[in-house]
Formats: sequence, C-alpha cells, structure tokens
Amino acid sequence: MKKYAKQIVERDNVATCVADVFAGEEIYIKIKGEETAYKANNDIPFGHKIAISEIKTGEFIYKYGEAIGKATQNIKIGDWVHVHNVVDHYEVI
Repeated sequence: MKKYAKQIVERDNVATCVADVFAGEEIYIKIKGEETAYKANNDIPFGHKIAISEIKTGEFIYKYGEAIGKATQNIKIGDWVHVHNVVDHYEVI
C-alpha cells in the first residue's frame, strides 16, 4: 500500500505525512497533478513534515505558503522536519 504526504501550496518545501513512514520507505506526493516518490531518510510520524527540497541552514521552512520556521542545520530531501532541525520564526506586525 502506498503512503502519501500532502503539499498544501506549490511554494512549500515540506509536505505533511498522512501515515507513519519508516526510514527507507517511499512516500508519494502529488505535485502539479503528477505523483512523485520520495524516500524517507528517517522515521516520520503521522502528521509530521518531510522535506521535499533541499533546505540550507538559516533558510525558511514553508508550509501553507508561509514561513513557519528556519532550518537550524542543512536538511536533505526526505528528512524529517521537526523541532530537532527547525526553530520557530515569528514576525511581529
């Protein structure tokens, strides 16, 4: 059975896993109507994020088309994106 993640907005560099994913498993994401497979580098729990593009230290993490944090280390495609490699980013308006 295929496992999926959802990219909300085309700009997003992460997708949300809709099932538990284990390191080495493929996870599928529909982008622009095309289904693309990514290989998970780590175990990723349901509801957590997987990187779908390379993210360098200090770059923003985008979800819902909005910056939700900054990478505290380089993040590779397929990496689990969570508090161990992201710091919250809040902008005061």
